[in-house]
Amino acid sequence: MRDNASAIAVGFVIALLSIAQTKADSRPVSEKPLHIYLLIGQSNMAGRAQIEDEHAGMIEGCFLLGLQGEWEPASNPLNRHSTIRKGIDMQRLNPGYGFAKAMRKANSEVSVGLVVNAKGGSRIEEWEKGTHFYDEALKRVREGRKAGVLKGILWHQGEDNSRKPYSYLEKLKGLIADLRKDLGQENLPIVAGQVFYHPETKPLTKAINKEIARLPEVVPNTGYVSSEGLTTFDNTHFDVPSTVVLGERYAEEMLKLQGEN
Repeated sequence: MRDNASAIAVGFVIALLSIAQTKADSRPVSEKPLHIYLLIGQSNMAGRAQIEDEHAGMIEGCFLLGLQGEWEPASNPLNRHSTIRKGIDMQRLNPGYGFAKAMRKANSEVSVGLVVNAKGGSRIEEWEKGTHFYDEALKRVREGRKAGVLKGILWHQGEDNSRKPYSYLEKLKGLIADLRKDLGQENLPIVAGQVFYHPETKPLTKAINKEIARLPEVVPNTGYVSSEGLTTFDNTHFDVPSTVVLGERYAEEMLKLQGEN
């Protein structure tokens, strides 16, 4: 009887240690509360630029939300844990890389947490309140907020709405209002990025870029980043240098909204 009791006691202790270890493993790697950012949109936010050797490995001071709500040291491709993404082989370098590096450069004391949930080829209508994409973004960012504070949202989408540009801004305005309300942060900084435009090879995107640039005029505490001077490898998707620069521009605008630049 005594041996059985001892065995039960030992088993109980092992079980407790196992539970404790599981909880420890689910905690963020960072010792400090994370400054969390939600990255959503279509293919340029998912990332289509080639991941080169210099972009491999962990991004110092940056963490990525996994599928089970766990945080891991961030590395490319950053959209690999998206719950709505296309095939893993299509997930490459996205603006989150340049963004995280620039945010860390601005303040190395801050640990950055990225919740990346983008989907290539998606229209803004697929992101409206009540849709699968919208619900997944909310679910993931709510899970991520357990480890820190949501500091902003990065939005990059528009290619698939470029043929009907003049209704776009009103839809984006509505999306921002819904996200802020459902997340309980009415002044949450949100930055939208322009898509690639070229007068000869990509003329249709000129109008939608003008609409995106008007966002700060119609929605408080929002910003936009220009795609001027950026280049692509296929007339739609930004190439490696431009993807990095785009991320840096997102960081610059986000810091302005946060009053840190």
